[in-house]
Amino acid sequence: MTNGRIIVVGARGQLGAAIVHACAGRYEVASIDRSNADITDAEALREALGRLQPDVIINCAAYNAVDDAESHPVEALRVNGLAVRTLARAAGRATLVHFSSDFVFDGTATRPYVETDPPNPLSVYATSKMLGEWFAADAERAYVLRVESLFGRAPDGPPAKGSVAGLVNAMRAGQRPRVFEDRTVTPTHVGDAAAATLSLIERDAPPGLYHCVNSGACTWLELATEAARLLGIEPNLEAVRFADLRLPAARPQYCALSNAKLAAAGVVMPTWQDALARALAQ
Repeated sequence: MTNGRIIVVGARGQLGAAIVHACAGRYEVASIDRSNADITDAEALREALGRLQPDVIINCAAYNAVDDAESHPVEALRVNGLAVRTLARAAGRATLVHFSSDFVFDGTATRPYVETDPPNPLSVYATSKMLGEWFAADAERAYVLRVESLFGRAPDGPPAKGSVAGLVNAMRAGQRPRVFEDRTVTPTHVGDAAAATLSLIERDAPPGLYHCVNSGACTWLELATEAARLLGIEPNLEAVRFADLRLPAARPQYCALSNAKLAAAGVVMPTWQDALARALAQ
């Protein structure tokens, strides 16, 4: 795609800001967010897309409050599911990119999940994300990109947030954060996910489902230990086991994702260790 118009839905969020930054100087970019359209208002969303006439729609908007979704299922389904259906049906000839989550899996695997593994969501949030994947497929041309444990920030984006940011901030403050010693993830830098997204579009890769994550996997304890090393501080961590915590929403225990399909499409992702070092240096 050359000199196309990209619409970023949810451009003010952590991932959306990284997408906008990656597009800067390369594409004409417009955004849809709470300031100019309610994504749960189907008519307003269709009107905005009709007015902007995008070549690519990148949907970064999401209801990410995993535990709150258990008591607010309608809101989660409206944002993560029904809004995606509206985008897909209104996309026309535009390419739709939609981001999903590792939470669509039940976490019982013993090796990184691949795109052909069947989903089995355990919570309202996870179910809403799975529905979003299905609805995105209604578009004439769609990429569904699963991301996981996002961290980092765009240079001009909002402050970093999420589990990794919370962990790092706690260690820097001299606190003793609790970390899972037996929950495995594939942490993903938002900048790397943004670069990979544009690379897929620019390469005209086959549309479909991809795991858009950094390379490798780790437990949260391993990630925290590496972060402490990079920060030059002594790790003061309280290791906890997955079975010991009772949270409102069930979570997958093993949720590492394989990005081999992404690599086969020509997009090779850096390791999570490399990405974490860059994020902390920033």
